[in-house]
Amino acid sequence: MEKNYNPKDIEESLYDFWEKNGFFKPNNDLNKPAFCIMMPPPNITGNLHMGHAFQQTIMDILIRYNRMQGKNTLWQVGTDHAGIATQILIERQIYSEEKKTKKDYSRNDFVKKIWKWKKKSNVSVTKQMRRLGNSVDWDREKFTLDPDISNAVKEAFIILYKNNFIYQKKRLVHWDSKLETVISDLEVEHRLVKGKKWFIRYPIVKNTKNINIKYLLVATTRPETLLGDTALAVNPKDHKYNHLIGHSVICPIVNRIIPIIGDNYADLNKDTGCVKITPAHDFNDYKVGQRHKLPMINIFTRNGKIKSNFSIYNYQGIKSNVYNSSIPIEFQNLDILSARKKIIYEIEKLGFLENIEECEILVPYSDRSNVVIQPILTNQWYLKTLQLSKLAINIVKEKKIKFIPDQYESMYLSWMNNIEDWCISRQLWWGHRIPVWYDDNKNIYVGYSEKKIREEYDIADNTILNQDNDVLDTWFSSALWTFSTLGWPEKTKFLKIFHSTNVLVSGFDIIFFWIARMIMLTMYFIKDCHGNPQVPFKDVYITGLIRDEEGKKMSKSKGNVIDPIDMIDGISLNKLIEKRTSNLLQPNLSEKIRYRTIKQFPNGIEATGTDALRFTFSALASNTRDIKWDMNRLKGYRNFCNKLWNASRFVLINTKDHNYFNFSVHDNMLLINKWILIKFNNVVKLYRSSLDTYRFDIAANVLYDFIWNVFCDWYLEFVKSIIKLGSPEDIRFTKNILIHILELLLRLSHPIIPFITESIWQRIKKIKYIKDKTIMLQSFPEYNNQLLDKNILSNISWMKKIIIFLRNTRVKMNISSTKLLPLFLKNINSEKEKIIKENKFLLKNIAFLEKIKILSKKDNEPFLSIKKIIDGVEILVPILKMIDKETELKRLNKEIKKIKSQILISEEKTSNQNFLSYAPKNIIKQEIKKLRNLNEIYLKLSKQLESLNNLCCEKK
Repeated sequence: MEKNYNPKDIEESLYDFWEKNGFFKPNNDLNKPAFCIMMPPPNITGNLHMGHAFQQTIMDILIRYNRMQGKNTLWQVGTDHAGIATQILIERQIYSEEKKTKKDYSRNDFVKKIWKWKKKSNVSVTKQMRRLGNSVDWDREKFTLDPDISNAVKEAFIILYKNNFIYQKKRLVHWDSKLETVISDLEVEHRLVKGKKWFIRYPIVKNTKNINIKYLLVATTRPETLLGDTALAVNPKDHKYNHLIGHSVICPIVNRIIPIIGDNYADLNKDTGCVKITPAHDFNDYKVGQRHKLPMINIFTRNGKIKSNFSIYNYQGIKSNVYNSSIPIEFQNLDILSARKKIIYEIEKLGFLENIEECEILVPYSDRSNVVIQPILTNQWYLKTLQLSKLAINIVKEKKIKFIPDQYESMYLSWMNNIEDWCISRQLWWGHRIPVWYDDNKNIYVGYSEKKIREEYDIADNTILNQDNDVLDTWFSSALWTFSTLGWPEKTKFLKIFHSTNVLVSGFDIIFFWIARMIMLTMYFIKDCHGNPQVPFKDVYITGLIRDEEGKKMSKSKGNVIDPIDMIDGISLNKLIEKRTSNLLQPNLSEKIRYRTIKQFPNGIEATGTDALRFTFSALASNTRDIKWDMNRLKGYRNFCNKLWNASRFVLINTKDHNYFNFSVHDNMLLINKWILIKFNNVVKLYRSSLDTYRFDIAANVLYDFIWNVFCDWYLEFVKSIIKLGSPEDIRFTKNILIHILELLLRLSHPIIPFITESIWQRIKKIKYIKDKTIMLQSFPEYNNQLLDKNILSNISWMKKIIIFLRNTRVKMNISSTKLLPLFLKNINSEKEKIIKENKFLLKNIAFLEKIKILSKKDNEPFLSIKKIIDGVEILVPILKMIDKETELKRLNKEIKKIKSQILISEEKTSNQNFLSYAPKNIIKQEIKKLRNLNEIYLKLSKQLESLNNLCCEKK
């Protein structure tokens, strides 16, 4: 075995070995329980980030753990086509390389360009997954636009449409004018920005002499939308204005006569109490418009400009001619901000602008393109969710799907109880094109293809059919992921075996985007043999969000992103700076990012290997929502892997000629060997319990503590003494236990740190005569409830305490670590006396003892001894011959002087009335406790000084 642990030398070759031998595949043993995890498909648009690496590590731990329990295990892998993100990326690319836009291509040519790019990108993502050690079944890898997945998406759409769950309607949506598509309300980011509020007069149409008011004053932050106003609203309880309900005002500039309506949406205490209603460009106004059956006027083009003519609809979205559709020519084709300036200019010129106020406004931005979102009236496809959501709510309430941690259940239920119909169409070219065709009369035909539609509806070849240009929301195909990847709509063997899946590992940020929708659609489409809905997964494990060391979200613009592969393989400072500052949306931030990177990583990032990274992820996987990344912990766990490597190397060197034999825990063996068997058994119980309850942090800490503190720091120290001084039979048995424990320990650790454990196991299996090819298919250690003996644990614990006491005494008294000390024990019972006699040679060797003597009650204690009572036994170490008396007197006098000074300061503080009157109670308590402790130390040191002075006087 190589002297130094170098993960780069072992990791990639081991992964190739696993993959080529098909170890990641299901074992297809139908007599064993099935275990399945669906990997949330990462987007093909970029590299895996820390969140991906974190979640995929958690999934791989679960997969390896269950595979080693003999289960028929499938980890389904795949990637997502990421409609909007991919289209943005390719549009940027063609503009950068060719100075062209999407509109310079036909739809087919543009899509072909994306497919060509996808082949390269997909290799990058899957290569990173391999570097992380993901034990996925690569032969079953899926892509959300694969033909079989596309077929499943069409089938789902057609079934939902035919069962009246899908409908088309003109409704208000969040519109991204840069991408020219609708986006989900979950993809809208609201930012507080400085803006203005304009107070505009709307002249009242006087059709009666009883009206004394000339105009109503309205405050707006979007004056350009007045072009689409179809009412003014006042609160019915507003005595100032409610008598005007039913009357009309003139909308400035367009001179449109619009009604004054009464609606509680108008807030008596906000601004003027009057609100302009623009149903086609504001979500609240849209609801008011629906209540009052107001016309809706669309004033914006799809690219965010003022139209040449208004598009006017009734409240049901049907075209209407209730108003003049002409737009004044000076506003036509202006972008929104230019139109705003022009409107205000004209309003002021007409004398209708009363006031302008500075204010802060919550503005919706697209998190995709970073442009301001405009609510626009468009024709979209929707999925009805009310009926689907009821079942999805009940199944979670009944705990048939459990959220871990459970606080996320309330988040899920809160959203589901207020769910609205899902807008499933997007105005993109890349994605699943909606399987709908229209004839010239706008009749709708839904089917798998134009050919099948013509056959089904007997449509002649000379009748032109055009397919809907829109694609489905990316999340629609993702919502089918748990069953479409297993072969649905066909009734495949894999669908029968592996559905429902066992656990979904995901982030809280996509509970609504993905998890809720998967639950709804899976339960609708997939039924068990009794016709009951199947859940997509039984558990939902929600991870926290990995943040930087200061707790900030990792982002390109902050310059705090860390590529997980850079921690595995290492990266130089120059390359790291180059990576962090390239392709910035705001190039002016590059110098700031460069400075931050130099400060954080002056020497770049050191390679730690995959196992150290995986162990860090596991150790940080607590139940908190936010997780601070810690590079020091990563380095610490790299040292931990090194410790395991060196310990294993020691075992292999010392057992290379050993003939391994089977044994029983009841065989005659040294106490320390029985102790390590019991300790390991207890660790198995706690470790398995931690993994079974998704407490990966506890599992990692249990493993760390056993390997570092129990196995390496204690057991191996005892083993060294046994090999050096033990009898041939003790040595033979100890070597056997050593191999046995290490081999089991490697199996136990394998799910978290697979590479190092496989590498070491390949060597130790030869000594243990194991013929199998890999550790990953070995049985996982099981807890033995018969292997219990509290006496053995307490007796070894007692021995350890004695050794620690002796080591601390050496440090305290400045005695060399190798100088032989005498040890005396008093008030010892027969059991502990037996323990000492049986393990005398171990204690003497490990603690560097000259002799061990048991004193009777009659025996005098050695003069000037350091004494400690450990588990009822007096432990004494004579130090008279071990120290220089004059030096020790000086040390004690110095210590006493220092303590006296501290006592005086503390006494002064605790007798100060101001301190006692004004200091917080906990501070006063702390100071009193501190004074008490100082006095105890002073007394102890004084006694030591007195004893030493007496001794010096006697000698003189």
